[in-house]
Amino acid sequence: QVQLVESGGGLVRPGGSLRLSCATSGIMFEVYDMGWYRQAPGKQRELVATISPTSTGARVDYADSVKGRFTISREDAENTVYLQMNSLKPEDTAFFYCHARGPLYSVVKYEYWGQGTQVTVSS
Repeated sequence: QVQLVESGGGLVRPGGSLRLSCATSGIMFEVYDMGWYRQAPGKQRELVATISPTSTGARVDYADSVKGRFTISREDAENTVYLQMNSLKPEDTAFFYCHARGPLYSVVKYEYWGQGTQVTVSS
């Protein structure tokens, strides 16, 4: 059974930092593209950041709105992906979801989602 479990969300003041974690099980983590998405109330889910498998160089990509503030990373030994969020703004308030897509070596791709974690940026 595949599980993606997010943690680390919460309430933070503008300018503050949070670190989200997504612990996975049931997939061969090292061959999956991993990502973070978010969905604010009344808005569509949007891509925040992605990271490719380490064997492909762990290439990262970010939404323009978070470039320079957020950092995605992966720890294959822990089957975990992280999102370090700095200089948080009220407009970053959203439910954040972990996403996995893979495996790298297969033409057929599978996608999995976590249940999400709430991030609220407010004074």
